[in-house]
Amino acid sequence: MSLQKTLEQTQSKNCTIEIFGLGYVGFPLSIRLASSGFKVTGVDTDSKRIKRLQNKSLIESELTLRKEFLECSENGNFVPSGFPVKTNSSKIGIICVPTPIPKQNIQSNVFVKSAVENFLGTCTHGDIIIIESSIEVGTTEEMKQIIESRGFTVGKDFGLCFCPESIDPQNQKWKLENIPRVVFCSDDTTFQIIQKIYQHVNNSNLIRVESPKIAEVVKSFENTFRLVNISLVNELAILCDKLKINVKDVIDASSTKPFGFMPFYPGAGAGGHCIPKDPIFLLDSAKKFGLEFTTIQDALKINSFIPKYIANTITKTLNELKLAKSVLVCGLSYKSDIEDMRDSPGFKILNELSLQNYQISAYDPYYKNDLSSKYLEENHITGLNFKTLQDLNDDSVRHFSCICVVQHHTKTKFRLAEIYKNSLVSFIYDCQNQMVKESDSKTILKFFGS
Repeated sequence: MSLQKTLEQTQSKNCTIEIFGLGYVGFPLSIRLASSGFKVTGVDTDSKRIKRLQNKSLIESELTLRKEFLECSENGNFVPSGFPVKTNSSKIGIICVPTPIPKQNIQSNVFVKSAVENFLGTCTHGDIIIIESSIEVGTTEEMKQIIESRGFTVGKDFGLCFCPESIDPQNQKWKLENIPRVVFCSDDTTFQIIQKIYQHVNNSNLIRVESPKIAEVVKSFENTFRLVNISLVNELAILCDKLKINVKDVIDASSTKPFGFMPFYPGAGAGGHCIPKDPIFLLDSAKKFGLEFTTIQDALKINSFIPKYIANTITKTLNELKLAKSVLVCGLSYKSDIEDMRDSPGFKILNELSLQNYQISAYDPYYKNDLSSKYLEENHITGLNFKTLQDLNDDSVRHFSCICVVQHHTKTKFRLAEIYKNSLVSFIYDCQNQMVKESDSKTILKFFGS
């Protein structure tokens, strides 16, 4: 098989696409391509996830794709599997696995490397690999070496691309189908192949760059930009606390400038899989050349400090009010209206309060008790014990001195407003400055940044 033959089979959709990693990136990508007529095998090492998909069961964040999922499962275009398969057709492997923060005992490319090696075990000449996972600078070239160690020549009889995922869960304006994508391709034929594939993803709105390092730095820099600005506005919020002015008033007024300003809003910290991690990739690359990249270091330091600052602010207010150290943290996912709990500010606030000997509980409509150990591992926390509420009914919230709102989920914001209006707790601390003050409420409402 040749790359030209793979191009022909891609044009006729007679190729096989294997997508490694069926999380919030890989699953919607799989269903989109399968719904477009491609034969897609979704490969994941999580046997529970594979069994769930084989049983046609979706979690809440996947339900928007339920109709398409059922259709392409029934017609055989989408098949979940724990391993790749050997086929007679050309194969395109798309890598959407997580990349951990590099540590002494783990490299950031560990899951990418494993997926690439698994794909190589069943592929042949003319196949291609597209890496979508966020990766450290130099990873694409490392994968090239692995591929060529198996007897292939990248750019001649095997294609290699890095096309970093770009997705913002719950963003109603920018979605999978209209977000432009940066891409590096090993050769022109491979670029033509992925143009045919991504025609069904984002209308082939692909910005090709000349080297894998450019694409890798682009992805890390995008999230570094967000981290730096989130840290900047959070430090501004601390200053506004001291000045006794509302940071939101400052940001809203600044936003009237029609050029040179982009609003970012305060919160308990930048969480999720990408923002706390991708800047570290850039930082580590800089350190290899003796560069400090102090902007990133300072932003990471500020971001990690915010949960402690919020916990200390709650403590100060409760002491002033002479109230017991009993707090309900509301919102544990890293972002509103999603199930993802990775690197969540909510867990970090819980941990800070626990260190101060608080009676702590938590509520999040997306929290699953059977995944509690997984959540703690994803947040790099050990030994944290807290109770979780099943709902926010009157009896369950009355005995708390404070509710700390970290995320405003659509499912809970009206109930939180009701709790405030009815003065069911003495003190509410809103980390996102979203609740509206009411003069009739006896509850003290404070915001981060006011």
